[in-house]
Amino acid sequence: MDRIYIKGLELFAYHGVNPEEKRDGQTFLLDITLHADLSRARQTDSLEDTVNYAAVRKTVQRAFTAESYDLIERAAQTVCEAILREHPKVEKVGLLLKKPEAPMNAKFGYVAVETELSRPAERGKLPCVPC
Repeated sequence: MDRIYIKGLELFAYHGVNPEEKRDGQTFLLDITLHADLSRARQTDSLEDTVNYAAVRKTVQRAFTAESYDLIERAAQTVCEAILREHPKVEKVGLLLKKPEAPMNAKFGYVAVETELSRPAERGKLPCVPC
């Protein structure tokens, strides 16, 4: 299985439990791994035979910013489900969702949640199942 990476995607959203997070929002960082069979694309050099990462970025942004969630776990699940739903060549998606501005009274780089979802054995059928 081949992989496509989208690293450090910055998105502004209103996820969090605290009222100020819902009101003011904050920047999140997303590291996305797309697992797909890219053998045909390696032979044809055709965009139709691969996963269009620009289209995936649009899916991610739309799914991540459409609603406000209390938990980044729920936001990550929503993004992974949207990718699998809208991009049939993706067999598995991994997402590391970083929250560098989490409201904690401490010095830290970020807090994060990592999620992986795969297509069920019966190809193309959702809901997604955790890996």
